[in-house]
Amino acid sequence: MATKAAAKGGKGIKKVVLAYSGGLDTSIILKWLQTEYGCEVITFTADLGQGEELGPARDKALQLGIKKENIFIEDLREEFCSDFVFPMFRANALYEGVYLLGTSIARPLIAKSQIDIARKMGADAVCHGATGKGNDQVRFELTYYALEPGIKIIAPWREWEFKGRAELLDFAKTHSIPIAKGKENDAPYSVDANLLHSSSEGKVLEDPANEAPSMVYQRTISPMDAPDKPMDIKVGFAKGDAVSVNGRAMSPATVLTTLNKLGHDNGIGRIDLVENRFVGMKSRGIYETPGGTILMAAHRAIESITLDRGAAHLKDEIMPRYAELIYNGFWYSPEREMLQALIDKSQEHVEGEVSLKLYKGNVMVTGRSSPKSLYSSTLVTFEDDKGAYDQKDAQGFIKLNALRLRTLAARKGKKS
Repeated sequence: MATKAAAKGGKGIKKVVLAYSGGLDTSIILKWLQTEYGCEVITFTADLGQGEELGPARDKALQLGIKKENIFIEDLREEFCSDFVFPMFRANALYEGVYLLGTSIARPLIAKSQIDIARKMGADAVCHGATGKGNDQVRFELTYYALEPGIKIIAPWREWEFKGRAELLDFAKTHSIPIAKGKENDAPYSVDANLLHSSSEGKVLEDPANEAPSMVYQRTISPMDAPDKPMDIKVGFAKGDAVSVNGRAMSPATVLTTLNKLGHDNGIGRIDLVENRFVGMKSRGIYETPGGTILMAAHRAIESITLDRGAAHLKDEIMPRYAELIYNGFWYSPEREMLQALIDKSQEHVEGEVSLKLYKGNVMVTGRSSPKSLYSSTLVTFEDDKGAYDQKDAQGFIKLNALRLRTLAARKGKKS
């Protein structure tokens, strides 16, 4: 089959690093690169806590003719949490007020790792399996270009001329690519998962008026099936990052893994969202972020007693911009890094412990304490405050703030 690759002179590429899951689609891409580009293929498989055995990816790559030294499988769970997820959670980032950015935040790490391998192995190109309709193609490629401006990029879904899944399966059969049982037919929905979340989109989920079938949910039990008794937990923080659960010190990935289990057991973290993709269309997705939902509630709670009002409100003002940058793929942009510096500065005194109750899909903050707390019981008490606050001062404060309002009223002909 003739492809656009040949027409564009793509066969000049000598070596390419492919983001490889070991699934059918990326296995087809692997073979397609070999047949259409005639280049040496290096596979990279990232363990981001997706919960799948990655050994088969190595076996399938070998089966498809990839040399042993060209197969990279890396455990990136700690780096994912410490360098990407946790910095994002310091900002309390939510896209369109709901989405915790679970897929968005994973793409720059995968793309960065591809570039690292390309440099190490002398590759002149990288390749991803994202479609031409989604956000991921943008996230991958913006990262590639930000880190290696001269890199060549192969995006098969924008290049090949396969007209549907039947032709893809025919290609797989022709080239002896193993097709797992049940893969002959289209999957009922598409799934992406990592340690932070799982997302499901497409097919049976495309009509936003229809309730998602229960089989879609992977990371949580139904809130209706969750225990009738609340679960009490505590999350400890240092410089804005969660460092312990129930008093036990943990690494970032272990914190998130532990909170995921607690969230799963209590039906926490499900959202059904219609979002605005960067490429312009609306899409419906089912997202599960059990640990992240708990972490977000706990982080906002510890900030409530450790952040100054001005700092807290400024963070809330810039958060939508920060979240949008991550969603759109600009993790390595100067503006994201500038915002991150501001956010990280705000977290210097965000430490302490938050108590929460988990109950049937709900996360309820029940207490918070910190050695850096700005909360003063002396100031807020309804009892004798020993002269800490002179209530008469409020009169002048109010009159000064009302001055412009009184001036406006006078202009309208009203009594001042």
